[in-house]
Amino acid sequence: MRIGFSSLALVNNPFDWAYELEDIGFNGWEIVGEGKQYLTRATVKKIQEVQESTNLEFTAHLPFSDLNLASLNQGIWDETIAQMGSAIRHLGEFTDLVVVHPGHLSPLGAELPDEAWKQNIIGMQKLCDIAEVFGITIGVENMPNLEFLLGRLPEELAGMVENVNRENIGIAFDVGHASLTGTLGGFLKLKPKHVHLHDNRGKADEHLPLGHGIIDWASVMKELKDYRGRFVIEARTVEEGRESLKYLRRL
Repeated sequence: MRIGFSSLALVNNPFDWAYELEDIGFNGWEIVGEGKQYLTRATVKKIQEVQESTNLEFTAHLPFSDLNLASLNQGIWDETIAQMGSAIRHLGEFTDLVVVHPGHLSPLGAELPDEAWKQNIIGMQKLCDIAEVFGITIGVENMPNLEFLLGRLPEELAGMVENVNRENIGIAFDVGHASLTGTLGGFLKLKPKHVHLHDNRGKADEHLPLGHGIIDWASVMKELKDYRGRFVIEARTVEEGRESLKYLRRL
C-alpha cells in the first residue's frame, strides 16, 4: 500500500518537514500548490532537493484559491487555466498525477449553470492536453456538501470525466468529502485513479485524523481492497498525519 502525506497548513514552510516523511513511514508527498507550497522556480528547486535525497513519490494538488474552472468571467477563467497550466509544467519531472478541483457556480454561473458546466469541461480539456505532454494524469476531486460546488455527487463527477473525453483523466476520490455528501457507497462503486483520506464528524470538512470522526474506515478500506493506486492522508499537521498513518496500518 502506497501512502502519501499532504499538509493543509499552507502558511508553514513544507521544507521544514518534508524530509521527515520517510522516517515517519510515508511513501510519498502530495504537494499543494498554494501558499508556501505554491509552485515557483525557487519552490521547484527545493522540491528537486527533496526528490534527490529521499525515495518519496510525488503527486500534487493544483492551486485552487480564487480560481474557478467554471467561471463565466473570461479573465478569471483565463487566469485559472494559466495558473493551473503553469503548475502542471513545473511538475512535469516530478509526478505522473495531479489533482484538480472542479469549478464552482459564481452568482452569474448559478443563473447560467449549463454555461458554467461547459466552461468547466473546456477548462479540464485544456488542462488534460497540457498534462498529456508530460505524461501526467488529471485526477478530478469530488467536493464537499456545498451547493455551489460542482462535482459533489458520483454520477455528476463520472459524467464530468466522461464529457472531458480524454485518456489522461480520472476520479480523485476524497473519502471525507463523500462522507459529508452521504455518497460513500456511490463513489466506492467507481474506479478512482487516486484516493484522499481524512475524517470528519459529519457536519463540516474538518480534515480530522483517521478515527476521530464518523467514517467507518474498516469498511471503506475493505471496499478499496482491489485499488492499486496511491492513498494520500490529508492532515492539518505532520503529527496528525503520523497518527492517521498508524491508525490505517492497524486496520
